[in-house]
Amino acid sequence: MLLKIYDENPAQRHIKQIVDVLKSGGLVIYPTDTVYALGCDVFNHKAVERLAKIKGIDYKKAQFSFICHDLSHLSEYSKPIGNNVFKVMKRNLPGPFTFILEASNKVPKILKTKKKTVGIRVPDNNIIREIVRELGNPILTTSIRDDDDIIEYLTDPELIHEKYENIAEIVVDGGYGNTVASTIVNCTGGDIEIIREGVQELLL
Repeated sequence: MLLKIYDENPAQRHIKQIVDVLKSGGLVIYPTDTVYALGCDVFNHKAVERLAKIKGIDYKKAQFSFICHDLSHLSEYSKPIGNNVFKVMKRNLPGPFTFILEASNKVPKILKTKKKTVGIRVPDNNIIREIVRELGNPILTTSIRDDDDIIEYLTDPELIHEKYENIAEIVVDGGYGNTVASTIVNCTGGDIEIIREGVQELLL
């Protein structure tokens, strides 16, 4: 299903429809402030396994990130962070950044892995943040990548729907996406290290 939602004022009936799909173990493709992404409810293990299978990777080794509505989930899913790291995160989020943090004990239990780190995303996009807020917990997320050179598959929701309609229960049409992914920031050593430069420069 292709579902049109407007970033400025997401229709709550559509948001609830998506959340119902996520709670039932479905997969959803949605816009972020960077590229379109594929995700599921972090607490639905069958959906997590399905997501990893689609990506062709062992879910125990998968480097998926959590999309959060805001920074209030930090204490649940990451070990305590220093003031410097927190200030940088607060300065840059919501925004096109993935912060790699040391995972709390809760993360391996959720994902049934030995995962020691967690990527945290708070995108500057009302659609996905409203979905997460209504869901009540983070979404496990991975960027949509394509083996083809046709860039529209990454940016045009109608073409994304054509390609992934048999994979995702819902593809959200939130307008054209970006072609550049998020900036990845490693904070696990207490310092701030840019692992990948993305669409926007980090404000320190």
